[in-house]
Amino acid sequence: MSLRLRSVCCVVLPALCASPAAQAMQPADQSIPAQPAPNSAEPAIIDDEEFDATIPAIDPDAPLGTVEDWDAEQTELEAQARPARDPSLSNDPMLPRLPDEPEIDAPLGPIESFDVEPFDESRYTEADDSVSKMVRYSYRIEGLDLLGAAAAGSDPSPDGAGAIRSRFEGLSALDDGDGKASNGAMVSARMLEDQQLLADLLIGECFHDATVNGAIEFPEAGTGPLVVVLTASPGPCYRFGSITFDAPPVEPEDLISRNFVPKPGQPIDAERVLAAEANIAVALPQSGYPFAQVGQRDVLLDPETETGDYTLPVTPGPRSSFGDILTRGSTVFDSDHITKLARFKKGELYDSRLVDDLRKALVATGLYSTVAVQPQPTGVEAPGGTQYADLAVDQEAGPARTLAANAGYGTGQGIRAQGSWTHRNLFPPEGALIVSATGGTQEQGASVTFRRSNAGRRDRAVELSLSALRSDFAAYEAFTGRLAGRVSYYSTPIWQKPITYSYGFELLGTNEQDFNFTTGQRDRRTYYVAALPGQITWDRSNDLLDPTSGFRLSAQISPEASLGSGTQFYGRGLFEATGYYPVGDNIVIAGRARVGSIYGADRADIAPSRRFYAGGGGSVRGFGYQELGPKDPDNRPIGGRSLVEAAAEVRYRFGNYGIVGFIDAGQVSTRSTPGFDDLRYGVGIGGRFYTNFGPMRLDVATPLGRRPGESRVAIYISIGQAF
Repeated sequence: MSLRLRSVCCVVLPALCASPAAQAMQPADQSIPAQPAPNSAEPAIIDDEEFDATIPAIDPDAPLGTVEDWDAEQTELEAQARPARDPSLSNDPMLPRLPDEPEIDAPLGPIESFDVEPFDESRYTEADDSVSKMVRYSYRIEGLDLLGAAAAGSDPSPDGAGAIRSRFEGLSALDDGDGKASNGAMVSARMLEDQQLLADLLIGECFHDATVNGAIEFPEAGTGPLVVVLTASPGPCYRFGSITFDAPPVEPEDLISRNFVPKPGQPIDAERVLAAEANIAVALPQSGYPFAQVGQRDVLLDPETETGDYTLPVTPGPRSSFGDILTRGSTVFDSDHITKLARFKKGELYDSRLVDDLRKALVATGLYSTVAVQPQPTGVEAPGGTQYADLAVDQEAGPARTLAANAGYGTGQGIRAQGSWTHRNLFPPEGALIVSATGGTQEQGASVTFRRSNAGRRDRAVELSLSALRSDFAAYEAFTGRLAGRVSYYSTPIWQKPITYSYGFELLGTNEQDFNFTTGQRDRRTYYVAALPGQITWDRSNDLLDPTSGFRLSAQISPEASLGSGTQFYGRGLFEATGYYPVGDNIVIAGRARVGSIYGADRADIAPSRRFYAGGGGSVRGFGYQELGPKDPDNRPIGGRSLVEAAAEVRYRFGNYGIVGFIDAGQVSTRSTPGFDDLRYGVGIGGRFYTNFGPMRLDVATPLGRRPGESRVAIYISIGQAF
């Protein structure tokens, strides 16, 4: 006998099967008894001659009566057949005669004459311990120790039973009830539900003849919890016999079979079957078949051999290459600009991964409320014996303008807030205008920036900005005007690139106050600086905002000229490395090292704002902003020409919160060669609150070996990790 299976699913995959019980394996030979057709020949009860003899003869000469005559005749016949009725009887002649009851005929007296006892509902509202007491129960499963032997034909395997138990506990109504129920009927209902659940789990694991019986054991002493016993009889584990794909030839010819993981002889596991079919549905569009469809599987079970012959219909559709890009809906970009975002060219073999990549690139522009990219068949012949598949981009424009703000606090830097207004598509395509303002206790400024994203190629930006800033720190006071331009190849939260870079120019005019060691007083001086800054980063971390593994290496180099009273040429270089190492699931060890140097000019010839400083939330914590390093006679920082920094953190996260312990070190020197002879240290602890855009940070630190003028405690509040 063979059984035919039309669908295989597992109760642990509710998203893939609406009802596990409904998709259990059904025998094909179950039949419904055939019903005779309405016109089929059957023996007559009486023959025609006998039927005609029973019909009274009709006199053809007799006149027909009227309808009124017929009604009168029927009324008379009914009267003759009706027995005489006593008036004391009810209207129903079949009821017996009622006894004479004078009280029934007497009229009712007034309501006040009745002695009525008020209804006492307290008997029903007061708690009844025997009713309100919860029924307690426990449950156990028997028979799962046979799974290993049934599946492997050897000694029982605890692993199979353990997996079934784990899945059962996650879905069980009995387990979810925590051993308490309102009454015994509820316990019984949960038992019945879990019987079906356990049977579905066993069927999904290849035990397609599995049955589960349930019973309730009552305590012998009459007290104590009930015990629900589920007894499983798994039966044999069915294995794949033949595996057949009902599909036309594809290229390569093993494209379908190699993406179906189960092999003949292996158990018919519903979860693995569904995963393998999904893998085929994914692999075909990635290999040139955008219109592929996977049909309904068919499994023919043979109880005698305990095998199942598996057949899967697959309709691959035409093998296709990328065609044209078509735009529909509320158009944000035309097809030419969308083509620049695509990582494929017309005529290349279709790959759904590149289509998904294009859709993400469109989403990353921030200019869409919704966007979809769908292949469209054309029937037009393409290279390599394929057909062109056009891509239809359905667009719906979103708001192009945004307001943004951020704020933070740091010891020595004070409160700092920044807000910006951005129109991301003021100069299509993707030409943005950004107006920002900075306000704080020690910084005030404004800037205007033009930025074109995806300029000429994907993820390349061109910027031009003009800004004015006033800074009043312990190290210097400066009024700065800046004109800068930059070309950058950047990472986004959707695509974190291993290599990013930027290059550009910078023109500064800045009036700054600095301590003059020759005159012994603070002088103001105007500096004119021209620079050609460049940066390159190698990023192998796993996240831009909150990395937990990997590393980053970064180098910044800026040839500069200080103009004004004599021209000085010099170079600024800054190199940084960070690393992240996970220890378990919740602990990350992070480290950072930074080295910087300025060559070619004396410290006095370099604008104070262009020198190196250390201290602050993004530098050496425990010290105020720019506080660490050489100082003037008034104990104010003067900056230096070299920098060394290092930091180590232990980050522990629990849910959306985290605790960080850290130690930082750093040194700033007046010489160009970085030194390690006067390293200063700061230690502290921090808290983190993790959001979907990055962690909120609060760090509290103190310097070791505090010197006069240095803060005892430094506090830093900002968004993002320290590094």
